[in-house]
Amino acid sequence: MNLDPKIPSGPLESKWSSYLRDVKLVSPNNKRKYKVIVVGTGLAGASAAASLAELGYNVLTFCIQDSARRAHSIAAQGGINAAKNYQNDGDSVWRLFYDTIKGGDYRSREANVYRLAENSNHIIDQAVAQGVPFGREYGGLLDNRSFGGAQVSRTFYSRGQTGQQLLLGAYQAMMKEVHSGKIKDYPRQEMLDLVVIDGKARGIITRDLVSGDIKRWEADAVVLCTGGYGNVFYLSTNAKNSNATAAWRCHKRGAVFANPCFVQIHPTCIPVSGDYQSKLTLMSESLRNDGRVWVPRNKGDKRPPNEIPEDERYYYLEERYPSFGNLVPRDVASRSAKLVTDDGLGVGETGLAVYLDFRDAIKRDSREVIEAKYGNLFDMYQNITDENPYEVPMRIFPAVHYTMGGLWVDYNLMSNIPGLFVTGEANYSDHGANRLGASALMQGLSDGYFIIPYTIGDYFAGEKLEKVSTDHEAFSEAADSVSKLIDKLLSVNGEKTIIEFHRELGKIMWDKVGISRSKEGLESAIEEIRKLRDEFWQNVRVPGEKNYFNKYLEFAFRVADYFELAELMAIDALDRNESCGCHLRDEYQTDEGEAIRNDKDYAFVSAWEYLGVNGKLETKLHKEPLNFEFVELKQRSYK
Repeated sequence: MNLDPKIPSGPLESKWSSYLRDVKLVSPNNKRKYKVIVVGTGLAGASAAASLAELGYNVLTFCIQDSARRAHSIAAQGGINAAKNYQNDGDSVWRLFYDTIKGGDYRSREANVYRLAENSNHIIDQAVAQGVPFGREYGGLLDNRSFGGAQVSRTFYSRGQTGQQLLLGAYQAMMKEVHSGKIKDYPRQEMLDLVVIDGKARGIITRDLVSGDIKRWEADAVVLCTGGYGNVFYLSTNAKNSNATAAWRCHKRGAVFANPCFVQIHPTCIPVSGDYQSKLTLMSESLRNDGRVWVPRNKGDKRPPNEIPEDERYYYLEERYPSFGNLVPRDVASRSAKLVTDDGLGVGETGLAVYLDFRDAIKRDSREVIEAKYGNLFDMYQNITDENPYEVPMRIFPAVHYTMGGLWVDYNLMSNIPGLFVTGEANYSDHGANRLGASALMQGLSDGYFIIPYTIGDYFAGEKLEKVSTDHEAFSEAADSVSKLIDKLLSVNGEKTIIEFHRELGKIMWDKVGISRSKEGLESAIEEIRKLRDEFWQNVRVPGEKNYFNKYLEFAFRVADYFELAELMAIDALDRNESCGCHLRDEYQTDEGEAIRNDKDYAFVSAWEYLGVNGKLETKLHKEPLNFEFVELKQRSYK
């Protein structure tokens, strides 16, 4: 398999403009002849659907929620990056590009990342035109805040609800086209298979989540915008409905999966408080603008935080990383929190927490100023913990948040299956081994508003696509495959619940494929995952029937896919004998716990081909070399 990234030639700054100059076009009258399926209607999906419909394509949208407004994009809190340089503090497209490459620990494609930085400014203009209520300074200009991994203020925000406000903008643009008739919107539909005809993606199979009906949908191209796979870990900041099934089913149809072990652990989450929990709650990275992270200097210090004097507080991020302080990238902050808690300095009943303290910021700026910036986040924290963060430091700890891995795509955002495009968190393309905060919203909207509308037209103009019908044998085979899987799950009739299996899988993943990994732990994880998967297929209990609303059956699909994906994640982590970004192998770190990369042997994208499951996952590794022409490869430092 030849993984051609199709990167345009020429200087970095002109690659995208050269592409746009030479891109093949589809005339307005001919756009009406094409049908595009968009799966997922979060920021990436809603923006892509709206943009494609505005151009004249016939668009079908599918989501598992009852409304696109319920996509998990609404959960994003802190902001969206752009290189506007409104603060006049030295920002530029190049600096945003470089910070993103460095933040990803030099494991992403230069050309894709530079295009993302270029598009960032257009996204802000688009959102403002839609009426997104960004925070503003006293004079009326858009305000900015800082995020980890940058020494400039480039993050635009709407209090702690930035994702929700941006999604409402994209949703309104999408619904305008629904009402015009250019988009046909199908909520409560879950994609369960991809239909490939003559080597090209030509449709999908869905299950109606209300009636249970299996449905067939044909199109000329499929755009997958279904988010990440963090819920493999059971506990994460993702909504419980967020899942990997659509992407994984595409993988099983031939789409290679890239860098599956690159999973972001967010440092700023409300800690686990009991076995009853099914998810965790994010506290925005923006809080680290004003909150100071610390633990007691002495082990076993159980005094209330406000009784611990200043000289007995260990502000470990500020001391270890003086240049960036509390605004180091997420992987660095998460790893540092693990180190201090491993040393016995953690706080709270479990000892698995650190403090995020706003005492000094309130004293400096006043409670009113802090409340204006973060009020809804403070309210959410108090509602969950029954503690007042204006008076007592927040307790935070790392949790699974975002996945940098995903289906492999080229510069056109097309997978190795022609006609299958992948955008947003569902692809792997922009963030390398660690995503900088406030860049997820940037990528999703860049892909949907400013890239897919061009690249999908280039595909249509260069391909001869015969008309296909849902009566085609490929649709029949895919639909039959889905029905057989449903029958298999329902027929096991075992004694353990789906949640029990998922929780056990999540513990294996967190303990051995989490913040740090080791050869011994990964080998053990792979064996444990295989054993638990065998037990799942022999002893899972899936109540209910297939032709009705059945949340148990929905969840069973997803957990069955998690077992296979989890094994691939562990295999990928075991194969990558280096530490980079979020991927910390215990064997490859400095005495201070910093990652040691191996650029000589591992400066590539790991792209895995699915070959089947026969007791174990059978897979084949393909490599896309990462060539750095415009930045110097060097050890990352935030000191």
